[in-house]
Amino acid sequence: MKKLQSPNHLFMIEPKEFCNNLQTLDSNDYQIVEQDTSKDQILKKAKDEFFNFKNIIEAHDIKVTFMLGSNGCPDHIFPNWFATFQDKSMQIFSMKALNRRAEKIPSMIKKLETEYKLTDDLTPYEEKGIFLESTSSMVFDRVNMIAYIGKSVRTNEDLARAWCSKNGFKVVIFETTSHKNNPIYHTDVLMFVGTNMIGLCNEVINDEYKEEVLSKAKKYHDVMLLTKDQILDFCGNALEARNNIDEKYLIMSSRAQKSLTSPQILKIKKYYKDIIHADIPTIEKYGGGSARCMLTELF
Repeated sequence: MKKLQSPNHLFMIEPKEFCNNLQTLDSNDYQIVEQDTSKDQILKKAKDEFFNFKNIIEAHDIKVTFMLGSNGCPDHIFPNWFATFQDKSMQIFSMKALNRRAEKIPSMIKKLETEYKLTDDLTPYEEKGIFLESTSSMVFDRVNMIAYIGKSVRTNEDLARAWCSKNGFKVVIFETTSHKNNPIYHTDVLMFVGTNMIGLCNEVINDEYKEEVLSKAKKYHDVMLLTKDQILDFCGNALEARNNIDEKYLIMSSRAQKSLTSPQILKIKKYYKDIIHADIPTIEKYGGGSARCMLTELF
């Protein structure tokens, strides 16, 4: 079976509740806390942005399956507690925030299990304070079986290495520093991996790791370097997907797309049919996550 980097089917969760998640503020430097809008207004805006984004993706003939989220789960819109693989398996991961652990709704898992075989569940590690938050912690090169992993309080190095060893992934692990001088909470903030190209902010990777990460990335891919400012505009939080006739697209937010330079856009269009983007300012502002965070690949 030919290994694929990207699917033609994506999973999204419509928010039932959406606001600043106070349980993730301590590690997410990209959330903005403002009490300028009521919770009801924030939720309405987030729902509008969600459905507009979903409709734009579907208009490019990429299939989207979505489910309704739950009360008490303000980050349910970011379904990064599970991942699927090309062999039709799925795995569930270990989440740091208590209300993120609650996102693993049994009915959702049961529905996913009609299509995927659940082969591993890292939930027991949560009680031990050991976390590995799926494709946010580990950015996969699925073709060459490499996992790029930025260490943080939400990404435990020992568990990441054990998971990669068990699942046949080579490890590229490194440390990062955000604009607030903390480790960047998720690897998918600073990089994405496509079939032919990688977007990477090497500036935020600590000096002793820069050369190794860049050389590994260049081994199999054309690398597009992103700046620190572009990371603040969520340019690293992008995802490749294919449509029903195998054309590849790069999906990101409109804010990210506007932050790209002309040479970067030319490079992207060398490898992709187009950039799919949608305006999701409420979700980015209050959730601290962007387009890639809202999408789980369904292989």
